[in-house]
Amino acid sequence: MRFWRFWFNSVFLSSQYEPARFIEFVMLLLTLLLLGIWGFTQELPYMLLCLSYAIGAAISMLVREAIAPSPEAQVSRLTALLLLLISLYGFFDFL
Repeated sequence: MRFWRFWFNSVFLSSQYEPARFIEFVMLLLTLLLLGIWGFTQELPYMLLCLSYAIGAAISMLVREAIAPSPEAQVSRLTALLLLLISLYGFFDFL
């Protein structure tokens, strides 16, 4: 029970400390979950929703770094651009 309380408190505090990063984390977590579901079902809506979440998280990262740069800004921007390019390629490949 202590483990779950500690975990819940950690999630709660991280969502208050850095809300933008927390939302990006949730979006990327949903992306991975939907990608796993798509791997089993091979249905198009799961993949399109997965790519939409990935594009949204990448754009959110780029906007956050443009507004308030962090010490690891270059790594974050590079990761976001790579995620955005791969997601856009996958999105237009399905259309």
